[in-house]
Amino acid sequence: MLAIQKKLSNTFYALLSLPSTAMGFALSVQISALSWILSTKYNLAIHEIGLVWAAGPIAGIFGQIIFGIISDKVWFWNGRRRPFILIGGVIAALMLLALPNIGVISASMGVESILAIAIAIALSLDLAINVGFNPTRTIIADVTPEGEQRTKGYTWMQTISGTFGVLAYVIAAIWGNIALIYFGAFLVLVLSIIPPFFIEEPKTLTDTSDIAAGSSDSTISFLEMLQTIQPLWGFLIYGIYAMGIKLAGIEKDHYYVEIFCFVLTIALLIKAVTTSEVGKSKSEAGLIGFQKVLAAHSFTWVGIQTMFVYMFTYIQSTMPDLSADRMGQVVSIAFLILNAVAAILPAFVLEPITRSLGRVRTHAICITIMAIGYAGIFFIGTSPMTIYVLMAILGIGWAATVSLPFAIMSQKVEQSKMGLYMGLFNLSVVLPQLVASLGIGEAISAANNKNLIFIICAVTLGISAFLWFFIKENEEASIATTAS
Repeated sequence: MLAIQKKLSNTFYALLSLPSTAMGFALSVQISALSWILSTKYNLAIHEIGLVWAAGPIAGIFGQIIFGIISDKVWFWNGRRRPFILIGGVIAALMLLALPNIGVISASMGVESILAIAIAIALSLDLAINVGFNPTRTIIADVTPEGEQRTKGYTWMQTISGTFGVLAYVIAAIWGNIALIYFGAFLVLVLSIIPPFFIEEPKTLTDTSDIAAGSSDSTISFLEMLQTIQPLWGFLIYGIYAMGIKLAGIEKDHYYVEIFCFVLTIALLIKAVTTSEVGKSKSEAGLIGFQKVLAAHSFTWVGIQTMFVYMFTYIQSTMPDLSADRMGQVVSIAFLILNAVAAILPAFVLEPITRSLGRVRTHAICITIMAIGYAGIFFIGTSPMTIYVLMAILGIGWAATVSLPFAIMSQKVEQSKMGLYMGLFNLSVVLPQLVASLGIGEAISAANNKNLIFIICAVTLGISAFLWFFIKENEEASIATTAS
């Protein structure tokens, strides 16, 4: 074990953040370049671009849970998380190289459908990112003690990752998205295959808390997992339904399923946030707290994914005089600013604030500010400069979203099942992403006024902020298990 790991020095936290940075950089490249390439180079329609983006959440649904469970149980290449970081990084780098060559790949394979190849590449890229992302986040919980040190681990993760994310948008803004893609492939490969060999993982994951000690089950069934993610049932049902009719090419003339899923989601969210942990066992309280986090985090991602996927569409609609290249540049600069703020705040601002306000309250305030920022874009976001200013405001919420929820969640679940629960937690990201990519994409495509994009963003972030205020701060050092 390196001395910096024994001392938990800032240098170690920086090293620990690099594998996650690799996956985050791959995601930044995808956010910056995918919609731009599909729209300007291959002329895909808005709803087709949304379908391509839907590949990511599908990969996340299966990838993070499956590989999280596996990584909890295995040990090879002197690591539990290391093998999956290496595999995910290599595949992600290869898929990034495939992005600007979709047409070439389509022609060489004799496949006429650009959309089919784009979906296949996006699915492979997202699967690779998900193979790596779960272990890169889980390893932080594996090698850091509970409490402030773990919060520091996740805030440093976002500061390092966010700094490289800024670099991604700088490259895109100055040299263009194609240069970004090729640089990204190289960086992802390097940061995913070198740093893991300098991080020593514990061979046995054990819990010292009385809760974990009293937990006799080392596994969790599918039905127990389904019960654990109860607040997300509406998102799950809609995702299965929407993907089914899309792939089957069925034209619908009603919205009964959408209405049912919306009502079910609201009912389950109300149930989650109004259920009290008071008087419950630590195991039951852990489950309730975890479900509240799922409920609150899910609405955050409906709004954020809507921004990521349809920002280019909004710029096209509100600033039609801009050329295609200039539009791509505006989007890249906007996301650069978003990530610049998100890179600076976590380790240097948010983590110190959490010591006095607590993680949950700090996060809730940041999400509230993000909702206000989205409302600002709706009302005055009609020029590149106003977009840039408002994206800086949104960066406050984005900084919190990609750092604090991991620290909050990790103290409500059992340490020895961290990979599993990190995967279940990821469902509060990917299932809402499906809603944004499919249902919201359909609504935006049909709407004449693309301002609808940021109405949706503002409302969903407002709901999320409201829900976060119902979550109890976990001040205890012990970890509650969500297993029954």
